[in-house]
Amino acid sequence: MDSALFAVNCSILFTELPLLDRPAAARQAGFEAVEFWWPFDTPLPGDAEVDAFARAVTDAGVQLVGLNFAAGDMPGGDRGLVSWPQRSLEFRDNIPVTLGIGERLGCRAFNALYGNRVDGVRPEAQDDLAAENLALAATAAGSFGGVVLVEPVSGADRYPLRTAADAVEVIDRVQAESGVTAIGLLADLYHLTVNGDDVTAAISTYADRIAHVQLADAPGRNEPGTGKIPVDQHLGELRAAGYAGWIGLEYKPSSMTAESFDWISPSD
Repeated sequence: MDSALFAVNCSILFTELPLLDRPAAARQAGFEAVEFWWPFDTPLPGDAEVDAFARAVTDAGVQLVGLNFAAGDMPGGDRGLVSWPQRSLEFRDNIPVTLGIGERLGCRAFNALYGNRVDGVRPEAQDDLAAENLALAATAAGSFGGVVLVEPVSGADRYPLRTAADAVEVIDRVQAESGVTAIGLLADLYHLTVNGDDVTAAISTYADRIAHVQLADAPGRNEPGTGKIPVDQHLGELRAAGYAGWIGLEYKPSSMTAESFDWISPSD
């Protein structure tokens, strides 16, 4: 399987290097594309910070193919602002910033983490808010050919989207209520597997809804070959179902990052 099919997630790989050095490291390792979680400490970074990030990507000669909207304090347990009433305005303010970076760098896929359930707020109210915010983001992304991604996530007990069906239900609601079409499923093979989803069935059922794919092995969330997920099988199922997009490598390398790519065989 050729490395040209894969995008290195520089928020979880090459963490032995400063963030802005990672795109160049990915290029040196033979990759042409990268993706990032939100790479700033605030939803509204200054122009100098944005410029430095953009230069790091362009100077490295790689394509940015995936970018998360601001998602709160990820190390502290936050998993997105989309359905979080107290921080909804932060998400809305972040939409043009994130999409502006994407448009500048040619990125067209933007992951909007849904957000954890919040004490004292009815789940239905959070879901109503999420549908409104996702519609706003998807409308803006669609204006230049972008797509907003909705992702099932594992390891966060209060995150309500666990399976592909959970995410597609949200996507269907947004499309039905707003008419926007620039919204799709982020199928992360690791998260779906850990949450007990039937990945083969999810690929078959929702192939036309999958807008981006990420992978890691399980258990451990390390590179393929370190766990039990049949990664090659699932990638073959995706290809057979017509998926021709990027595959994001979103795993924690079991050793140094550069040594974790041995599973990728150019001759496959």
